[in-house]
Amino acid sequence: MPDFRPDPKSISFVASPAPDAQEALARLVARYGNVPADEAEVIIALGGDGVMLQTLHRFIDSGKPIYGMNRGSVGFLMNEYAEDGLVERIWTAERSVIHPLAMTAIDVHGERRDAVAINEVSLLRQTSQVAKLRILVDGNERMGELVSDGVLVATPAGSTAYNLSVNGPILPLNTPLLALTPISPFRPRRWRGALLPDHVRIRIEVLEAAKRPVSATADHLEVREVATVDIATDRNRSMILLHDPGHSLDERILREQFGP
Repeated sequence: MPDFRPDPKSISFVASPAPDAQEALARLVARYGNVPADEAEVIIALGGDGVMLQTLHRFIDSGKPIYGMNRGSVGFLMNEYAEDGLVERIWTAERSVIHPLAMTAIDVHGERRDAVAINEVSLLRQTSQVAKLRILVDGNERMGELVSDGVLVATPAGSTAYNLSVNGPILPLNTPLLALTPISPFRPRRWRGALLPDHVRIRIEVLEAAKRPVSATADHLEVREVATVDIATDRNRSMILLHDPGHSLDERILREQFGP
């Protein structure tokens, strides 16, 4: 990304409340300054993947690139932390452009909730009763009844998160696909999910919603007792992540497929 040259005085820092992140924030602000976010050309997020997701949601409509440095635990979306040469690292960073999912959930009372998800939209049973779900793709029924703990739809950027933990596939970042992955499926027992084009619209209907309540979560926003959930890629929103050369999100996802 050689044409990206932010002024050193146009950086805004955000940090998690964790002590390591707050200490890093104080040192970096003393060294580089800290302008208000609405005046910044680039946002620096300090923490783990949780703070990166929060930052992406906060600035989702700003068009501002986000550069994260790991002061948390996992840090899959983050760069290594270093105080020296920060402006130069931003200058030479590689861009990853990601699109979120748009979720529209209607609960059993007819109330509508809209949300966006950068990683995944997941549906989970709320009680000891297993969920019974009907899955439609572009209006066509593809599964009349999935009996399971739930199901999720993951973006390529989110395919290494919850999706991977329930044995879903890892998707390269530039792949125009979504992962539709069951969570502890009971019937069909051997169904392992599907790869869908990212232009489709997915509808999940909750069968026996009163007896078998289900919640829907878009990243961190949860809607309880849903009846139907519509999920589609939001092409009107684009988010830019910055990573050091050789450590792009594309490269990290590729490594994940060959790593332990």
